[in-house]
Amino acid sequence: MYMHVYFFAMENQLNSENVRAQWLAEEAEIRARLGVPGVVTLEQLRSMPGLEFFERMGRGELPSAPIGTVFDFIPVEWKKGRVVFQGTPKKAYYNPIGSVHGGYAATLLDSCLGCAVHSMLPEHTGYTTVELKVNYIRPLTEDTGPVRAEGKVVSVGRQVGIAEGRIHDASGKLYAFATTSCLIFPL
Repeated sequence: MYMHVYFFAMENQLNSENVRAQWLAEEAEIRARLGVPGVVTLEQLRSMPGLEFFERMGRGELPSAPIGTVFDFIPVEWKKGRVVFQGTPKKAYYNPIGSVHGGYAATLLDSCLGCAVHSMLPEHTGYTTVELKVNYIRPLTEDTGPVRAEGKVVSVGRQVGIAEGRIHDASGKLYAFATTSCLIFPL
């Protein structure tokens, strides 16, 4: 029985290393396409539905988000109602007690959740986060490796969008989860 458990653990370790390598390769490919950090004009924002905004950003036709430069994370997947960001926690993000500050996880989650809501919006429509509720499961450290924050829409109406999301590592270990409420308004 112990031998079976040992081989199962080794197989899981190899699988998570393969996933980690795949994630880093995908990140490098996407980073090569992204535009320089910046902010779109209000006219640009008004002129396209949310999903088109992310598609154009992913092709480098629109600037990438400046906050991604600060925390070194990028969007790696986007479709209607679902957006995934990837980043790698670093020692520079530590708090004085020896782990990555909770604001890093909150920022990753706020980004993927808000963008998931944005991906559902038609042109001439904007949004802003009204509430973000984060639950921290375990600490992020510089040894965690790349993590992904996946945001999924729960509901989008005329005035309110709700989404939920999770941060996990390449082995599937959960670090934090969150919910958000976003105000939706005409631009």
